[in-house]
Amino acid sequence: MRRASFIPSIDPFLLCLITVVTAASLLPVRGAAADGFDVLADLAIALLFFLHGAKLSRAAILSGIGNWRLHLLVLGSTYLLFPAAGLAAARLAQGWINPLLLSGVLFLTLLPSTVQSSIAFTAMARGNVAAAVCSASLSNLLGIVLTPLLVGVLIQSARGGLGGDWQAVRSIVMQLLVPFLAGHFLRPLIGTWVDRHKAILMPVDRGSILLVVYSAFSAAVVNGIWKVLNFADLAELLVLSAVILAAIMAVNALAARLAGLPREDAVVLLFCGSKKSLVSGVPMAGALFAPAQVGMVVLPLMIFHQLQLFVCAWLAARFARAAEVAPGAEAGETPAALKVPRGDEEIAAASTRAGIAIPEACAPGVAANLALLADHAERLREGPR
Repeated sequence: MRRASFIPSIDPFLLCLITVVTAASLLPVRGAAADGFDVLADLAIALLFFLHGAKLSRAAILSGIGNWRLHLLVLGSTYLLFPAAGLAAARLAQGWINPLLLSGVLFLTLLPSTVQSSIAFTAMARGNVAAAVCSASLSNLLGIVLTPLLVGVLIQSARGGLGGDWQAVRSIVMQLLVPFLAGHFLRPLIGTWVDRHKAILMPVDRGSILLVVYSAFSAAVVNGIWKVLNFADLAELLVLSAVILAAIMAVNALAARLAGLPREDAVVLLFCGSKKSLVSGVPMAGALFAPAQVGMVVLPLMIFHQLQLFVCAWLAARFARAAEVAPGAEAGETPAALKVPRGDEEIAAASTRAGIAIPEACAPGVAANLALLADHAERLREGPR
């Protein structure tokens, strides 16, 4: 029995996060064991970003990097519009939400965009996939430096030093950027193996985050997080997150219209410009905030993360259905201009239309990435079973 198309499915990872938070609440790790978990989590995060670097195809970035107007709009949404919304929300909610939770709300607005889900939703909605790859990857690379700087300026000044010191920038660069670049530069040697084993490597992504969340919430529980939080706090966070997400999406939709972006690029701005990365946010919080504060700080991010997945899944399904009724799609086929090209002939024709030359050495990587995206987009269009 198929789920109704207007009801988004629950991300299984959310259930894993809830399980880990529950386990940390009942059995928090303490003392020397906590130190061991912290070291293990740091190593897992370094491995995670190494593999992200190895999975990033340079050809996919080069194919979409020329659309600078779109990329600047996405970066403006991520690092200007979102922080402004976070500051406004923190000021308006001051006095009726726990101050540390408000710092977490502001922190999530300073994070880079997601990569995998932004690309997946763009493909599902028949948007410009190459531009989404470029925008999301650029957002994450810049975020490794920009997020700590913004935290130092906005949260540290607003909270009297809560946001950590400037040495955190160095810590994040060493833990996230250096492994990412190492993986990317080693892609010619290990890229083919990584592309073939993405399903096997998926547990590394999620396992790393779960380790960090367990460690963070253990420290928070030891310091009495559930003595100061209640259901009303979680409900208030959900409402605040919904208001921020709705405002960002509305402004991005208006900006796309005012800028005269084509539909495919407007989809990229909507999805890449409205997402915040849990993968980057959790380890950054660990480096930027005191261990006892990390659990409270990442809680708003966890709530926002699931909310954005619900909303974007619903919107992507609507955009996909709208594209299917476009001219040439009455028989249920995807219009040629909206298809992810597959095979040498389609890729060559698409690169010719876009005016992008694909170097011969990059052709196998381009074909492999496009085939993966096309398969993923097709599964998303079919919906949950």
